[in-house]
Amino acid sequence: MTPKVPFNRPCTVGADAAYVREAIASGHMCGDGPFGKRAQALLEAKFAARHALLTTSCTAALEMSALLCGLEAGDEVIMPSYTFVSTANAVALRGARCVFVDIRPDTLNLDEAQIEAAITTRTRSIWPVHYAGIACEMDTIMEIARRRGLTVVEDAAQGVFATYKGRALGTLGDLGCYSFHETKNISCGEGGALLVNNDSFAKRAEILREKGTNRSQFLRGQVDKYTWVDLGSSYVPSDILAAYLLGQLEAGERITARRGELSATYARLLAPLAERELLRLPVVPAECASNHHMFYVLVEGAARRGALMEHLRGAGYMATFHYVPLHTSPVGAALGWREGSLRVTEDLSARLLRLPLYYDMSDADVVSVVREVFVFYGVDCRGLAA
Repeated sequence: MTPKVPFNRPCTVGADAAYVREAIASGHMCGDGPFGKRAQALLEAKFAARHALLTTSCTAALEMSALLCGLEAGDEVIMPSYTFVSTANAVALRGARCVFVDIRPDTLNLDEAQIEAAITTRTRSIWPVHYAGIACEMDTIMEIARRRGLTVVEDAAQGVFATYKGRALGTLGDLGCYSFHETKNISCGEGGALLVNNDSFAKRAEILREKGTNRSQFLRGQVDKYTWVDLGSSYVPSDILAAYLLGQLEAGERITARRGELSATYARLLAPLAERELLRLPVVPAECASNHHMFYVLVEGAARRGALMEHLRGAGYMATFHYVPLHTSPVGAALGWREGSLRVTEDLSARLLRLPLYYDMSDADVVSVVREVFVFYGVDCRGLAA
């Protein structure tokens, strides 16, 4: 059955499709072409990023970050368990150990108050994850990192066009990683970016991205030939993908604003249920400006979450859960990667339900989804309107 309202639908706005046709016609379809360079320059300009490098995915950007941090067997990296597997995989592939700490009950972000206790002599880095496009408490995290001599890698996969105290997510740590996957606000199907905010990493990041060669220096005329000088892989996306991405980035404020309108409508319409404590709405601290990557609710328990999800899907509205905490996964459990209690992670991950949200969604669609939530709880939904 085709759903009335899917969970996500990628949008085509602005010049993205026209740019793709232009890239194809140009005959330059491999990486680091004209559109790739324009997209990187736009990222640097819009977000005041020191260096932006497009990658094939956020996973690739995270893997590059692990290499740049010099992670080796026996090293430890502090991160939340409530994240996508790519965050942990990038560390594990270097032979290092993920130390999972709990999340905050309000934002579901890494609990900065628990970081210090998780640091050991083997700790090398802190990898905060900005959940749902809402920033972690970065001032505290950066203060701890600087005092303890640790690098900070922001997993800002969900945070493009979100800010913390006026600064773009991804630009606050030593390195920042973006995702442009189909499910993200700004998309090119599959893609990502690495923001290099620490100049000491800039030269090597360029080499890692070019399969471990100094090809970029050769193309700039800085060396007379290029060769293999370091580890690396093929992290450069096609210029066709960069062309589509450029159009999306140019329309980024419009996309973000529309998602904000939809999120505000959800919050307003669901407020009566929140006031009755039937569910909880997302919390956005005053210092954070969200990019409205998702709209979720927290319900009473796992059973209630499952029942509500099935009720919505049965009515044609594709709500879904999110991450299974990594420490409870087969790999995470086998490795024993955790530090202390992860009670909040285990509790909230079992109660979280994401509602449909995408740029082309109509206000009437939001009303229809909310109406079914009211029906599920047996609450009068007459009078609901956008």
